[in-house]
Parts: sequence; C-alpha cells; structure tokens
Amino acid sequence: MSGSKLSNPAAPQEHADSPLAMTVHALPSPGDLAEADAKRTRIGRWKMIAMLLVCASPVIASYFTYYVLRPEGRSVYGELIQPQKDMPAISVNNEQGQAVPLHALKGQWLLVHVSSGACDERCQQNLYFQRQLREILGRDKDRLDRVWLVTDAAPIAQELQAALQGAQVLRMDPESVGRWISPGAGHALQDHLYVVDPMGNFMMRFPAQMDVAGASKAKKDLSRLLKASSSWDQAGR
Repeated sequence: MSGSKLSNPAAPQEHADSPLAMTVHALPSPGDLAEADAKRTRIGRWKMIAMLLVCASPVIASYFTYYVLRPEGRSVYGELIQPQKDMPAISVNNEQGQAVPLHALKGQWLLVHVSSGACDERCQQNLYFQRQLREILGRDKDRLDRVWLVTDAAPIAQELQAALQGAQVLRMDPESVGRWISPGAGHALQDHLYVVDPMGNFMMRFPAQMDVAGASKAKKDLSRLLKASSSWDQAGR
C-alpha cells in the first residue's frame, strides 16, 4: 500500500533474545551487622547523656555558683551531701491512709523532717523551725514545701494538727527513708532538718539540735539556694 511502512522480517532483532541484566549485591556479613548495631547503640547513649546534661545543667550551674564560687566569702551553715541521693520510686501513705507516689513531691524544694508519729520535744521543735523557716522566706515561700516523714504507725497528737496546716505528712518505712535520707555521724534521723531539691535529690542537711541562731543561718542558706535556682525553678509543680 502506498505510503505505508512495513516491517522487514529479515531485519536483525538486537534485543529479542538478550538476557535480562541483573546486578547482584553482596549481603553484609554478621560481623558488619553487629558493628553497625554497636555503633548505633554508642551514638544513642551519647545522645542520651548529652540530653541529660542539658536538662541538669541549670541545677549544676546553680550549685556550682552557690558552693564553689561563693561570692563575698560567705560561709554555709548546711552540710552539702555528696553524692546526692535520688528520691526512691515508691509509694507512701498520706494521713487518710491513701497510697501516693513519693515522686509526686518532685517539682518543689522540700524542707523535710523525719521522726516517729509520737513526736517528742525535739521533733516538735524541728517542726516549729520548719514552719518558721518557710514563712520568713517571704515571696519565695511558695517554692518550698514542708514535709514530715513519719516512720511508724504512732498516731499524731491532736494538738499538733494546727501547726501542720499546709504541711505534707506522709508515712514512710524507716528502711526506705534510710536509702534516701541520712543523719550526720552520731545522730538520729529526727535530729536534723533536710533539704531536697526539685529533682528529688537529698542534697543538704542542717546541723542537729537547731536553735534560733541556727535557724537564722539556715534561712540564709535557703534564700541563697532559691536565688541561685531562680532561673530554672518556679513556684508550683
């Protein structure tokens, strides 16, 4: 037919019988896989450490400023705990007998007293200083919570209830307390007031048998701690 283009059956068909081209990649050896996994694990760990350091850096900086630089050559009344002891991941009972996670205390500075529910004269004096120390912090007092850890089932005297308004009273067994908070050498737990930072670390212990003069020095320590941490700690949880 005029103008039509017919295929030539005699023309060579170059690709008709050509085999498919395939590229074969060598599979990685078990040793290479293990090395790659180990590398990813190391990178992940370093990233985690870096993240923790970034989160903790404001706390570290404020402690460094307060305890190492110590401008004006000021003395410190409280004893810094090294190493600090983290809050145990346990539940304790409130005064209504309800179980509450101890970690619920995190997010605030804590001024802690530890004793039997019977609360002898020394205990009552420490509870008094605990209450007064918070009140005289002025506008910073809302950044500090009062906590009384009661280490037995002894009932709390009715006459103490008014003084405990605003405090958190929690029942905690002495073994668990001992894994977190410790007294000075030669003293009992109830002899001191203790400071816990907003991250849950037991980090300071005031001297035993606190008196009015000691309470005045303790107030200065608390004020400096709150000032040093003001860039990263706010009132409330």
